[in-house]
Amino acid sequence: MAELETPRWRTSDRARTAIQLMAGWVALLWALEVVDLATGHALDAYGIVARDPDSLGGILAAPFLHFGFGHVASNSVPLLIFGFLAALGGIRRFLAVCALIIVADGVGVWLVSPSDSITAGASGLVFGLFGYLVVRGFVERKPLGIAVGVTIAALWGGTILLGISPANTTVSWQGHLVGLMAGVGAAFLFRPQRRQAALTP
Repeated sequence: MAELETPRWRTSDRARTAIQLMAGWVALLWALEVVDLATGHALDAYGIVARDPDSLGGILAAPFLHFGFGHVASNSVPLLIFGFLAALGGIRRFLAVCALIIVADGVGVWLVSPSDSITAGASGLVFGLFGYLVVRGFVERKPLGIAVGVTIAALWGGTILLGISPANTTVSWQGHLVGLMAGVGAAFLFRPQRRQAALTP
């Protein structure tokens, strides 16, 4: 029996959806920061407080919250670019990758960040998507994916290395490092399964 393939999106449709998704995502981050400012920074309290059981909900909330417009601005461009490139591989897979990175990064921050620290921001997800994109092409053995990963590594590699350095005390290097590792793991965990050709007897 012959096996029917599931219809695939056209590249233009997938690209349009990816752009809309990431534009909406980034717009949400800015809208939340406006609300945070209007409420006297009340949303900052929903970040991740290290080893505080009451802040476990911050694992899901923290990636959408920031400490000021400068903070959200620094994450917006890489999130938009990395998110768009990752979403081109499939929206469902992209959302699963993001969910894994967010949860793994949040748990890691909660466990290893300095006591009494509060962490928020999309940078853990940004670092995770960076790791995912750099590794994905090699895992899937796709030349285009490898080219994308090498290009991203060349353009942002220095910034990433600085962001995971313990000497950089102005950021949560722990969150960056855990996010990066989660993204690399996601590239292996969510790699597409190769289909075997169905033979007609």
